[in-house]
Amino acid sequence: MTSATIKLFLPHGDARRLREGKVSNWTGKALAAPRAELDDLPAREETESSGVYFLVGVNPDTRDNLAYIGEAGVIRDRLKQHKAKDFWTSVVVFVSKDENLTKAYIRYLENRLLHESKAVGRYTLENSKSSNPKLPESDPEDMEVYLSRIRQVLPVLGSDLLSPIAGSNEPVQHQPNLVCKIKNALATGRRTEGGFVVLAKSTAVLSVRPSAESQYPNAVALRQRLI
Repeated sequence: MTSATIKLFLPHGDARRLREGKVSNWTGKALAAPRAELDDLPAREETESSGVYFLVGVNPDTRDNLAYIGEAGVIRDRLKQHKAKDFWTSVVVFVSKDENLTKAYIRYLENRLLHESKAVGRYTLENSKSSNPKLPESDPEDMEVYLSRIRQVLPVLGSDLLSPIAGSNEPVQHQPNLVCKIKNALATGRRTEGGFVVLAKSTAVLSVRPSAESQYPNAVALRQRLI
């Protein structure tokens, strides 16, 4: 991923409220806000444009992370339609400063974002189907550049929707896999930007030793939550 200078503007001076994100030499622009500011966000001039958006929250029944990824010719109108959705608590919008995102472009971005979010697997998606428009030969490359900027800006605005669970494929410093072998169990893992990740196919000891309850109560409690 290429380096980037990301500029954040806080209109209210509060990082938990409306945020505006820009990347140097990029025509795109991002807006992020909590649901509490849904009435104020459409008043922004940028929401008159076409773009893609993310509604992020929690499934009230399962408590799993839940998201909705969409596109709209006029972001303002679409956000008003989503008031009926109860699950989401925050929204992130991506538009273009030069109004160069056509209907075909935003549908292409929506399709790519849906597929990428599914592959990452951090969130369950409330919507999963989208069109896959055919673009002129040179246009998909331009949209892939736009998509790469979305990947960079989303975490800065507080969303890990597109961040791989196992960390970046290009870490700043190589992090070797660590191995834990005890009894008949063998587990591997590594440190990532988001914390420690246990890798697939790792195994664990089935039963907890009696001494663990008294010596490592926090670890035992964490184990039960993970199970």
